[in-house]
Amino acid sequence: MSEELIEAPKKRLGLFVAVGVVIVLIAAGVVFAVTRGGDDGKAVRIGVVGASDPYWSSYVKAAADNGIKVEVVDFTDYAQPNPALAEGEIDLNQFQHIVYLADYNVSNKKNLVPVGATAIYPLGLYSKKYESAAAVPAGATVAVPNDASNQGRGLLVLQSAGLIKLKSGGTIFSDLTDVDEAASRVKVTALDAALTATSLDDLAAAIINNDFVEKAGLSFDKAIAKDDPADPKALPYVNVFATRDQDKDNPTYTKLVEIYQNSQEVLDGVKEVSGGTAVFAKTPAGDLRKSLVDVEKITAERK
Repeated sequence: MSEELIEAPKKRLGLFVAVGVVIVLIAAGVVFAVTRGGDDGKAVRIGVVGASDPYWSSYVKAAADNGIKVEVVDFTDYAQPNPALAEGEIDLNQFQHIVYLADYNVSNKKNLVPVGATAIYPLGLYSKKYESAAAVPAGATVAVPNDASNQGRGLLVLQSAGLIKLKSGGTIFSDLTDVDEAASRVKVTALDAALTATSLDDLAAAIINNDFVEKAGLSFDKAIAKDDPADPKALPYVNVFATRDQDKDNPTYTKLVEIYQNSQEVLDGVKEVSGGTAVFAKTPAGDLRKSLVDVEKITAERK
C-alpha cells in the first residue's frame, strides 16, 4: 500500500501513516487479556496500530465488563493488519477507513468487510495568510497531497469550500485533471503529503494530513475548511472494525463494536488522542458494506 491513511492524528511523534517498519507483536502479539472470550471461549484478537493509546486499555476493560475477553495485537506498520486478518492470525482489526480497505481487497483479491464504524477524522485546509476560505484571493495557489486517496479527498474539501469546481461533481479518486480550471477560483498543485505543511509559507493554503498539523505548529481548530462527516461523500473515510466475510455476522464482534461506540471512557480517550478532531459514527454495518462495494468498483476501474 503506497497511499497514506488518514486516521486519528497522534499527539506523540511518529505514530501515524504506514512507515515501512517491520511488524512488531508486543508480548507475542498480546497487549491486554482479560476474562471470557468469544463464542469458542478464546479471546477475540483485535489488530490495531497504536495499542499504547490509553483508550485501548479502557476498551479491554469495558469488554471484560460485558463478559468478552479481548487481546489487542499491536502493529507498527499499517500494511500488516489486513494480511494478518486475512490469514486468520487475528479476528478483527481497527485502524483503517473504507477507502484503504477497498484498495487492499482489490489489490490482493481478498474479501475483508466492515462490521461497524468508529469515527471519521475530518481533513482540513490550513493557511498562515487567510482566516477563511472566502478570503483566499482568485488566482492564488493551494496545495493538496499527491497520493491518490488523500488527493481526491482534499479536492472535494476545496470544492465544498468554493475554491474549485470538479468535473462531473468529483469523486473520492478525483485528481488534478478533474479540476475545471476555468470555473475554479484558485490554482491547485499536488505535493507530497509531508510537504504541504512545510510549504505553507509559499502557498495561500494547503490541505494538510492530520499527522502533520501539530508538527507544523498549527492547531486543528485553525482549519479554514474541512470535510463534513455528515456529507455522504465522506462516508468512505469512516474508520471501521473489519473482519473476514464469513465472520461478518458474528454476534460477539457486533457486541464489541457497540462497546466501542457506547463506552464514554473509550470515546473520551479517542477524542483526546485525536486532538479533539474525532467525529464518532454509528453507521449501520450494511451501509458501510455498500460503501465498500462502491469504492471497490471505482478502485478496480482505476487499476
